[in-house]
Formats: sequence, structure tokens, C-alpha cells
Amino acid sequence: MSPFPSSAPHTEDWRHLRVTTRDGVATVTLARPEKLNALTFGAYADLRDLLAELSRERSVRALVLAGEGRGFCSGGDVDEIIGATLAMDTAQLLDFNRMTGQVVRALRECPFPVVAAVHGVAAGAGAVLALAADFRVADPTARFAFLFTRVGLSGGDMGAAYLLPRVVGLGHATRLLMLGEPVRAPEAERIGLISVPAEEGRADERAAELARRLADGPALALAQTKALLTAELDMPLAAAVEMDAATQALLMHGEDYAEFHAAFTEKRPPKWQGR
Repeated sequence: MSPFPSSAPHTEDWRHLRVTTRDGVATVTLARPEKLNALTFGAYADLRDLLAELSRERSVRALVLAGEGRGFCSGGDVDEIIGATLAMDTAQLLDFNRMTGQVVRALRECPFPVVAAVHGVAAGAGAVLALAADFRVADPTARFAFLFTRVGLSGGDMGAAYLLPRVVGLGHATRLLMLGEPVRAPEAERIGLISVPAEEGRADERAAELARRLADGPALALAQTKALLTAELDMPLAAAVEMDAATQALLMHGEDYAEFHAAFTEKRPPKWQGR
């Protein structure tokens, strides 16, 4: 995403999310615990716009996405979204579905690592938000369910049919997206859907620790690694290794590469600048 600002001011208050930032780590909390953090039209739009704003400002080096209360996110709000979509025409429905996809693209394209802290249910759109993160830290209560076919829709919602086979393989993705059955933490870890297991009740804490570690690392190198992981999914090997070579050549001119050599020579930890 472009770092060049427009005339729009920095957003101080996000109506549909709770956002805190400390020492380069942003924590974005879905905060509708009475509804298991079900997503509304406003929550989708805020996530899309927040990620774009943080990407432009370049002050955040890692982000934690969490859910308040008993679960991570139960998906789209049945009353506020599903009921409303029944009254929409095709153009309105296309706008809505494009917006939800823009959230997933923003999670994949933002220039900082995203860590999803999952406990309890991550269902429907909530499962896709976790899937789109770079890391999924989950405790034993976590269960993922891609429920789209169970409401009569395609399992390939919000990029799930693109992302899930690349995380767990085509066989597991076919089963999860077609049947919509919940996957509990032990199986989710076995098939690669959970990146980092956490003790019960400590997913948020472990996610924060991982985000801190990432934020303290070489930010530019991590951003470029994330960009290459996404870009090279659809590239032939020849194009991928060429992109790797161009990226490394640029980073070898960076301050962090020189700092590593200086730190190694002086037998001290490197002081990363993200440049």
C-alpha cells in the first residue's frame, strides 16, 4: 500500500473497533462480546479503512487482531447483515461482497505482520479473518468453521478458496469449505491452521508476545518477506527467484543489513531501524 498521505486526517475514534497502539504494536479488538463479536457493515468498513490508514502512516510494525469475551468472531451478524442483504439488489450485493474481500486483501497486503489471537469460535467471516492473518495464535478452546455453504452460499467467500488450500492443502480445504464442519484446536494445529498454540486463556498474551518480537525485528525485511509470500503464490519459479534476487539486492543497500554486519563484528545484538 502506498505510504503517501491524502488530505484525510488521522482517525482518532473507530466506532466499530477498539484500537490501541503502543511502541509500534497495534491491537485491534472486535468488541461486541454480547454477539460473539459478530461483524456489521460498519465493522467491515472500519477494518478496511484502518488497515489502509496504518499502512500509509508506517508507524505500526505489527498488529494483533483479537476478539473480546467468549470467542474471536462468529462471522457476519445474522440480523444486521444477512437480513439486510435479502433486500439488496445485485449491484448493492456486489458492493458489499467486494468490501469484505477488500478487508482480506488489506490484511494480506499491509506492510506489517498480522497476528490473530483466537479463542473460542472463529466462524464464517471470522474464520477467514483469522486465515488471512500471517500468524494464528490459538488456545485449546479455539474452533474454526467456514460456514458459508451452510447458509446456501459458496464456500469461496472473501478469498477463502484461494487462501485455505495454500495453508492446509487442497484436500483439507475442500472438506472444510464444502462441509462447513467445525475444526477444533488439536486438528487445526495438526493440519497447519494454527501457527502457534497457546495455553487456555492465554491466546491474547501469546499473540502480544509474538507481535512484540516481530515489531522489534527488522521491519523492512519482514515487510518484504510478507509481500513475497503473497506475490509468489501464483508465480512460476523463474519469476519468483528473479523477484527474490531484486528484493535482496535492494535490501543489501539497506541500513539493517549493514547494522547486522556491524553487530556481528562487535559481538552485540543488532539495533534494527527498519531501513
